[in-house]
Amino acid sequence: MTSFGHDVYDDVIVGGGHNGLVAAAYLARAGRSVLVLERLGNTGGAAISTRPFVGVDARLSRYSYLVSLLPAKIVRDLGLEFAVRKRTVSSYTPVERDGRAGGLLVGGGESRTRESFARLTGSEREYESWRAFYGRTGRLAGKVFPTLTEPLPTRAELRARIDDEAAWRMLFEEPLGRAVEEHFADDLVRGVVLTDALIGTFADAHDASLVQNRCFLYHVIGGGTGDWDVPVGGMGALTDALATAARAAGAEIATGHEVLRIDTDGRAPAEVTFRTATGEGRVVGRTVLVNASPRTLGELLGETEPAAPVEGAQLKVNMLLRRLPRLRDTSVDPHEAFGGTFHIAEGYAELARAYAEAATGELPSVPPSEIYCHSLTDPTILGPELVAQGYQTLTLFGLHTPARLFEKDNHGAREVLLTGTLAQLDAHLAEPITDCLAFDADGRPCIEAKTPLDLERELRLPGGHIFHRDLSWPYAQDQGAAGRWGVGTPYANVLLCGAGAARGGGVSGVPGHNAAMAVLGH
Repeated sequence: MTSFGHDVYDDVIVGGGHNGLVAAAYLARAGRSVLVLERLGNTGGAAISTRPFVGVDARLSRYSYLVSLLPAKIVRDLGLEFAVRKRTVSSYTPVERDGRAGGLLVGGGESRTRESFARLTGSEREYESWRAFYGRTGRLAGKVFPTLTEPLPTRAELRARIDDEAAWRMLFEEPLGRAVEEHFADDLVRGVVLTDALIGTFADAHDASLVQNRCFLYHVIGGGTGDWDVPVGGMGALTDALATAARAAGAEIATGHEVLRIDTDGRAPAEVTFRTATGEGRVVGRTVLVNASPRTLGELLGETEPAAPVEGAQLKVNMLLRRLPRLRDTSVDPHEAFGGTFHIAEGYAELARAYAEAATGELPSVPPSEIYCHSLTDPTILGPELVAQGYQTLTLFGLHTPARLFEKDNHGAREVLLTGTLAQLDAHLAEPITDCLAFDADGRPCIEAKTPLDLERELRLPGGHIFHRDLSWPYAQDQGAAGRWGVGTPYANVLLCGAGAARGGGVSGVPGHNAAMAVLGH
């Protein structure tokens, strides 16, 4: 059985994903005794880099893949050797109109973007609306993002800090679809804007719950700019750096330790029961930080009331290509088109139809998705021979595919959806994407797809939900157990430091930082 350095730890952290590692590093640097217990044989959770294709030297960000919400403050505070690179193109969206292949390119300089809007829409109006809309969200981002690593503001405090009633109404009070339709007339432009409200979120543009607004908000505030950057060395470079920082500060990290139960009355030190390959063990922590979903937290605490259902809604596909495919739109170089976000079947009407079909239990007939190529911005994830031969990675993220669609036949539904999704991509290519795929050492094409049920099985994401549950507003929604930092539970000595905490979701480290601040009494 495992032998640890202490009989009683100041802090036991359940789960070695990026948020747990952030908390561990902060707490250990403060001189506290810290133990991290991780179920898997490695740290990192969903933020890892792996070689998924047999015998191929390509280290992919297998699950999480871009960085926007990680505050520079955390990187500085923890002295992380980690960097991101900006993409020169924001997005490219192919479309066929009047029998002609074209598309919308956003990036590559203002003049090119303006020209692309004019060529698509026939006027300057949409581009000017685009500038005004994202100018407003950009100003809001600069005010909201710094609050993520501060104690939770009240709704009134955040509203006063934003100091823009039109922006507040647009994002915090009215369904986002209203603002999209008021600002933009072109269906394709509307769809490109809406996609940021739907990543990992199953909702209509006019959903009264405003869950789409919350998703959009977190997608446009990152770094105070809304930029989504490429992690140099892959996402695993971040979690490796975090694990190194935590260990260097004195934290102990034990992989292969699955936590089974947390016993506490909220006052006395908690007893944490875990299982390893050789049997069960126990460890005591004065505080316990849980880097897992709220549903898992409830199970560990022995709560008997059923947790609210949680459902993810995405298809994740990883590919390795021998070369980038040629496009039907010859006005754009594939290296530019795939260097940003490549939107597929994401017009406004297409997104609405896909949602409606999925809501009735059917796979979308025209599945929407988006792609980006990590290796164009950061070739270090590929071995030198692959780089020399022109190999590239593609990461595809499909929308409006809730877990319910896979419950009867996960494998069959996955294959049908993958085929349909690639067919939508092929509609804009001058050659089938399958003709460009690389092959692994066993002669199999280098492509893998993950449904929400796959993510639930592999990563314990409830319902495959990449945010652990619906995203929260970045302000205090009540005066309950979440407390000053949004990480509290009904037990004073147990904190939630995963994506399901207030202001969680994405690769941010924010819940880990905030849980550590709560422990340290900041």
